[in-house]
Amino acid sequence: MEISSFSKTVALLVLLLATLTTLSLGQGNRGSGSGTRLGYYRSSCPRAESIVQSAVRSAVQANPTIAPGLLRMFFHDCFVNGSGPNSLLRGFEVIDASKSQLETACPGVISCADIVALAARDSVVLTGGCSWQVRLGRRDGFVSQASDTANLPAFNDPISVQIRKFADKGLNTKDLVTLVGGHTIGTAACALFSYRLYNFNNTNGPDPDINPAFLPQLRALCPNGGDALRRVALDTGSDNSFGNSFYENLRNRRGVIESDAKLWSDRRTQRFVQRYLGERGQTGSRFNAEFGRAMVKMGNIEVKTGTQGEIRRVCTATN
Repeated sequence: MEISSFSKTVALLVLLLATLTTLSLGQGNRGSGSGTRLGYYRSSCPRAESIVQSAVRSAVQANPTIAPGLLRMFFHDCFVNGSGPNSLLRGFEVIDASKSQLETACPGVISCADIVALAARDSVVLTGGCSWQVRLGRRDGFVSQASDTANLPAFNDPISVQIRKFADKGLNTKDLVTLVGGHTIGTAACALFSYRLYNFNNTNGPDPDINPAFLPQLRALCPNGGDALRRVALDTGSDNSFGNSFYENLRNRRGVIESDAKLWSDRRTQRFVQRYLGERGQTGSRFNAEFGRAMVKMGNIEVKTGTQGEIRRVCTATN
């Protein structure tokens, strides 16, 4: 499939799914977490977290590719009003299964937005990352628009654009570098980066940010004119294990996505990458702790709480 055809497919899926995906955002309360709190369902649905955790564990054990899909789903929902690009992610069935079980245990209590937040945390833990406490109490929204997905950082965004998009959501440059570290698990389609391998910026050569020793490996996986939908690990050698190896690959100029690779080539972000590559034996724990902190911060961007929005009965449609 040529990239142009792939783009058309994505566009159609965005338009189709934009009205169906979970919406967790509202206006105001940027990053404050106002209205969300720890233990929100302690009385109303005490088994909420364990039910989601069990569903995620079963799914990830059966198919490890579910974990990065659930993590990306939360990221996308935090940036836009129900993200169309979620349509290409794995894991919707896990959200649906969790919702179904929760509706049996506690009808009309747990929002789909909170399920997505919990599933993201559990996915990180199940792939070797550290846990964090999730503030809950989000409500689901009524409208999802494909046009809102322009807010999402893109695979070819310059660092200045990435920094601006994060800043628009109340997130700083450290948050950017930390959260992109979620790419330590998961894959990307050749369509998103193969342009870097052959005729980058009409130079008839590859992107100079790619290590020449890494280039043949990428070209073998994504030959010119080959399958645009073939998946390639974002963190070479560690796509199912959560840790700081992603930053080691960036330092070694083995970043797959252009926007990821730029984190090392730009001084504004490189210093944070270097921070996660500090003294041996401490880097993993430092990154894990910072990742949890950044996820909590991102998870409280402009949330709907209180009487805003609704609690969906099913996560693929408004009530």
